[in-house]
Amino acid sequence: MTITIPEDLRRKIREIKNVNWSEVARRAFEEEIKKLERLSAVEEIDRLRSRSEGWSGADEVRKWRDLR
Repeated sequence: MTITIPEDLRRKIREIKNVNWSEVARRAFEEEIKKLERLSAVEEIDRLRSRSEGWSGADEVRKWRDLR
C-alpha cells in the first residue's frame, strides 16, 4: 500500500527516528475501521427501529399474558 502525505509532514516523520510509523498507520486504520463499523451498526439499529414503529413491547407482553 502506498500513502501520499504532504511534504512538510514527510519531513517531520523523517526527523523522528524512534517511532514505528507503519505501526502508527496500522493503528489509525484499525481505529477508523472500528469507528465506521460502529456507525454502520447504529444505522442498522435505527433502520430496524423505524420498521417497528407502533410496536410496543409492553403491549406484546400483556397480550401474551392475557392469552394464558
